[in-house]
Amino acid sequence: MIVRWGPAGEIDTLQRDINRLFGDFYSGGRAKQERSEAMWTPAVNTFEDTDAFIISCDLPGLDQQDVKINLDNNELTISGIRKLENEGKKENYQRIESAFGTFSRTFTLPATIDTEKVEANMNSGVLKIRLPKKEESKPRQIEIQ
Repeated sequence: MIVRWGPAGEIDTLQRDINRLFGDFYSGGRAKQERSEAMWTPAVNTFEDTDAFIISCDLPGLDQQDVKINLDNNELTISGIRKLENEGKKENYQRIESAFGTFSRTFTLPATIDTEKVEANMNSGVLKIRLPKKEESKPRQIEIQ
């Protein structure tokens, strides 16, 4: 499976790290609020077996209605939003380390995927997407005559 690399994601990560390092010191605590509303990147694991590719995405605290999955021209995009609980009472938080805000992950799929049979389910904050391979692309045993 080929994963598309986006330099903007690396820049966002660097910016967040710099803001975290210097933000609280120079902003008098305003960086805490900015981090909670920034874009975040959920962890993803990919696995391949003989029948399918499996994508597992950690989305703690999200329900399936908070997540969108789009498949277009062999590109699979997982996106959504994670909101801060009790958003109206942000000023009462002493520290916010959980990531909140919008997210989007895009994967370029091989041509061997049967896009008509893709399945997705979500359980306990883990999204699993099963991308079955086309029959003609699966390995097969050939008997010697």
